[in-house]
Amino acid sequence: MIYSILIGLANRLGLFIVIAYLLSKNKVFKNLILKQEVSVLDKILLAVIFGAFGILGTYMGIPVYGAIANSRAVGVIIGGLLGGPFVGFLSGLIAGFHRWVIDIGGFTAFACGLSTFTEGTIAGMLHVKLKRGKINWKVALVVGMALELLQMAIILLVAKPFWAALELVRVIWFPMTTVNAIGIAIFIALVENIFSEQEKAGAYQAQLALDIASETLPYLRQGLSEFSAYKTAKIIYEKANYDAVAITDDKKILAHIGAGEDHHKAGLSIQTQATRKVLATGEFQVASCKEDIECYHGECNLKSAVIVPLIEKDRVIGCLKLYRTRENSITSVDIRLAEGLAQLFSTQLELSRMEHQARLLAKAELRALQSQINPHFLFNALNTIISVCRRDPEKARRLLVHLGEFFRKNLSTGRETVTLKQEIEHVKAYLAIEQARFGDRLKVVFDLEPFSDIMVPPLILQPLVENAVKHGIFPKREGGTVVIQAKSVNGGVELTVADDGVGFDEATIKEILDKEGPTDRIGLFNVNRRLENLYGPQSRLYITSKPMLGTIVKFFIPMAEGKWGEADGAYSTASR
Repeated sequence: MIYSILIGLANRLGLFIVIAYLLSKNKVFKNLILKQEVSVLDKILLAVIFGAFGILGTYMGIPVYGAIANSRAVGVIIGGLLGGPFVGFLSGLIAGFHRWVIDIGGFTAFACGLSTFTEGTIAGMLHVKLKRGKINWKVALVVGMALELLQMAIILLVAKPFWAALELVRVIWFPMTTVNAIGIAIFIALVENIFSEQEKAGAYQAQLALDIASETLPYLRQGLSEFSAYKTAKIIYEKANYDAVAITDDKKILAHIGAGEDHHKAGLSIQTQATRKVLATGEFQVASCKEDIECYHGECNLKSAVIVPLIEKDRVIGCLKLYRTRENSITSVDIRLAEGLAQLFSTQLELSRMEHQARLLAKAELRALQSQINPHFLFNALNTIISVCRRDPEKARRLLVHLGEFFRKNLSTGRETVTLKQEIEHVKAYLAIEQARFGDRLKVVFDLEPFSDIMVPPLILQPLVENAVKHGIFPKREGGTVVIQAKSVNGGVELTVADDGVGFDEATIKEILDKEGPTDRIGLFNVNRRLENLYGPQSRLYITSKPMLGTIVKFFIPMAEGKWGEADGAYSTASR
């Protein structure tokens, strides 16, 4: 008889497994299982589903000695393990109360009803302990066996007469404990598959988000505009399975591709109330139906959407919107993808803003250097040229050419970079005038490796050379030598301006680079800031100096791969 009960329960359990499999493929049920925050209504729905499983198990039971061998506990135990205390309590109450009040089970009706309620409640309590329902099938098998054995104990304690209860338990304990525990384990394995599918979908969506972010980066680095929004929306539309994609700023539509683009046109003001709500609150919105979207256009076929804010420096600057043409078709995966894309886009836009500010700062510092034309230098240069005119007109002419070239390059603001050769020519124009003034007191040595098209920021060397001449060499009675050197190093070029002038101490170096020193040395500070803004900390000025021994200033210009040009020919010259 035990064998026949075992086979009968196994056959009936097959129907349970089929229903469980179909349920695991149902989108509504999967969403209930996967939800991070489950509402009271969701819990009640789960309790009704698993309570119904319990009732079905009662009706599919096998009569044995005036009682029923059944799979009622399978539904309520699963409900408790997956849904928690409330679901376990309520599903156990539903299935247990039905077993008690419906006269289909003889002398064990109350005992079986009580045990069903107890099993559901205990399973719900175990939910909290066992990683909030994310348990594996092996644990579920052990829990199922333990709770079914508890049911046998309750039947022995409650059902009367005791000898009848004992005989019943002797026959049914093994079939029910074995089959029901296996059924619980199989159902949990199906649920594990739901979580596994979610993780795979999440990994795919994460990779998709990264791919989209990588392709949109060149456009969003230009800021949020109709052009960058159109390119970004088009990439999402082509890569992700959505019926329409839209991007807005805080006032108007920047781009809309796909369904509804006939009336959701770029340049128009915001069309939907849901978007206005996201812009106002900074929180994402999910529209499940056409009425939730609230588009003014009566024929709009957009039926559901997820709308997420684009945020820059704690301020909502626009929205990303992913649409579908079917109602209730936005899943948790869609929401995570939208939020991930919005965070990546927001970061890209923030970086774009920071890069723009860095460029503006670099330009402002360049203008500060350009405006730092010392009137005394101009007057002294003109006086020198006037005095040279009497004895050497040709030299005076060359000095005027150098002076014109110096001011032309100094006042030029049209380019962010120049070739190293052009920057050296600017330095030479400056030094030619200074050497005409001070003769043998100023010696200059150029030690340059053969570079041709290496690009450097304009006015990056001249302020350093001027500082060496003005503050290093001229205060020294006998004068001295300035050395300008350029040599290739790993990954770029190292430029050096050195002098054997009066030098200064380490405290003065710190004051100059921190803009705490004399205002007539602002050139060093600005050059240092520009280098850091353009190339990072690796390119900041490295200054060593000792009083009466001289000063060495070095910095590094990184070289992009493939930017080395043909050599113009190395040259090392000494001039005086």
